[in-house]
Amino acid sequence: MDEPGDKRAHHDLGGVSTFMCEAVDTAPHALTDFDKDVDALRQLLSQKNLMTVDELRRGIEAIPEADYHRLSYYQRWVRSITETLLRKGIVIDADLRTALDQA
Repeated sequence: MDEPGDKRAHHDLGGVSTFMCEAVDTAPHALTDFDKDVDALRQLLSQKNLMTVDELRRGIEAIPEADYHRLSYYQRWVRSITETLLRKGIVIDADLRTALDQA
């Protein structure tokens, strides 16, 4: 249990009463092509020693609260991956914007 005055991070949802009333969907579901592509990208970046799982997690936890709750699970991954690759200079902002404009 949290001590008085402790502030929980917005991504730390375990035991939060707001979310405890919502049923958890435990039924198996298929991953979308997007989900599979994002996971494959993360695995490739790891194999090439360009990004660690810890960096992925830290990036997800750094997403501002409103965005965190608006984004899907794999959209959070994409945001974290993008921010990490930009921060490391592996991807350049101008090149990313050009690629997105062409998509």
